[in-house]
Amino acid sequence: MPPSAPEWVSCGTCRGLTYGPRFDRDLRVCPGCGHHSRLTAGQRIEQLLDPGSVRPLEPPAVSEDPLGFVDSHPYPDRLRAARGATGLAEAVTCVTGTLMGHPLVAAVMDFRFLGGSLGVGVGAAITAAAETARDTRRPLLLVTASGGARMQEGALALMQMAKTSQAMAELDEAGILTICLVTDPTYGGVAASFATLGDVVIAEPGARIGFAGRRVIEQTIGHELPEGFQTAEFLLARGLLDAVVARSALRPTLARLLAAAAPGTPSAAVPTRVPLVRDPAELPVREPADVVAAARHPQRPTTLDHIAQVFDDFLELRGDRSSGDCPAIVGGIGRLDGRPVVVIGSQKGRDTAERIQRNFGMALPEGYRKAARLMRLAAKLGLPVVTLVDTPGAHPGVDAEERGQAWAIAETIRLMSGLPVPVVAVVTGEGGSGGALALAVADRVLACAGAMYSVISPEGCAAILWKDPAAAPRAAAALQIGARDLLRHGIVDAVVPEPPDGAHEDPVTAADLLRAALIESLQEIAAVAATDLVARRRRRFRRFGTEESRWT
Repeated sequence: MPPSAPEWVSCGTCRGLTYGPRFDRDLRVCPGCGHHSRLTAGQRIEQLLDPGSVRPLEPPAVSEDPLGFVDSHPYPDRLRAARGATGLAEAVTCVTGTLMGHPLVAAVMDFRFLGGSLGVGVGAAITAAAETARDTRRPLLLVTASGGARMQEGALALMQMAKTSQAMAELDEAGILTICLVTDPTYGGVAASFATLGDVVIAEPGARIGFAGRRVIEQTIGHELPEGFQTAEFLLARGLLDAVVARSALRPTLARLLAAAAPGTPSAAVPTRVPLVRDPAELPVREPADVVAAARHPQRPTTLDHIAQVFDDFLELRGDRSSGDCPAIVGGIGRLDGRPVVVIGSQKGRDTAERIQRNFGMALPEGYRKAARLMRLAAKLGLPVVTLVDTPGAHPGVDAEERGQAWAIAETIRLMSGLPVPVVAVVTGEGGSGGALALAVADRVLACAGAMYSVISPEGCAAILWKDPAAAPRAAAALQIGARDLLRHGIVDAVVPEPPDGAHEDPVTAADLLRAALIESLQEIAAVAATDLVARRRRRFRRFGTEESRWT
């Protein structure tokens, strides 16, 4: 009979004692310090997948001792010992099943089996799981735990990095969602291949992730590394993960991601028709100073305010996967009227502390690269893109220039112009310069009635051309930055009405009007073929500066 669970469990981090049954109910997370203990592949599958849904995938046949390797023990003896200790055939278990009703293929690693090392058996199993996901058009979930490549298989183990990376590339080409759940520890060849190639990469709290281990790095460079180095939290702050998710929240978080990959069904309810303004004569003539004041009102609803009101099941995804995570750009996956969409927007912040933390909505290069990553995810999954623009412009700092601000904006503009999915952009507040345009190359460009959109701020224009910052109202008038003029020049296709006293006075009604406008705009372009969408979008921007672009 299997040994019974211990009555009391000692936490490996804080040494606190927890009653065994409670420890299991808490998903083997210490109630004192929150340490997430390691799970076996079986425990992980039991925690994540729906009961009764799991079906094992037959592992491919491979050469088990390709080198005839012997260290202190022959390699076949080590394999037999690992199998006897774990009851597993290899360091990964691959299954099909459902997670909160959503079908998927899962490949779950087990660190107990030779340190979760990547050998030919693991590489073959993960590749076969990816091929099953491709053939059945199910999302692939990878749960990683590994010390690296399996030394006893030499360069053949190294080749598994390429094999599994190719399998991930094939899923990209097929438009299949891939999710990587990185657990402690994930190092070496696994970290440098499939573990970090998912469309979405999340990690458990405290998970250590990297190519080389801490001890190796310290010995190589001769310096002690900072506290928390290579932990999930450390990497999240550097833009390399989408989220750090506690074990208790993994199932609902994964379910929301899986729902985004499922075909969307618009709500059966008839949406509220918003009286989108398409004739500039229907909009009042406003004083330029009033236009600027309304667009910049400190209580005007932010992008996150709108997301909370307009979209359902929004899950924020973070990081550009290369250098950082810019808080001035927020984005993720949500649902609009039952349809999954990718939402991206600039976030100024609600109070002084948040505005400082978010650079007053002025994005760094990594913010635009994060936006571009999410746009590519939308293109892969065939999801519409909605962008909400409210920024004075791109961040003008030294760091931004050193990291390629102009390059990041240019790449995002080019990417948006060729996205093969419907794109709707809304200038909800302040639309400043190229920093705003980088999120507004869309099939439908709307502006809220209280918004402004300009090549430069009125203050900047006044300082440059009038040599007098006090001439800002005059510059605002000359630039024609309000919704009425934007519509007259064809810069925007329509204007979203606002409550009579402004969006800041009635943000709920403002969000309702925005939601209806987005639904209507997406319905107008949802049935257009991808090639026609791109051609029309490019024609839209090609005509600016011609007589055709003016409202008649």
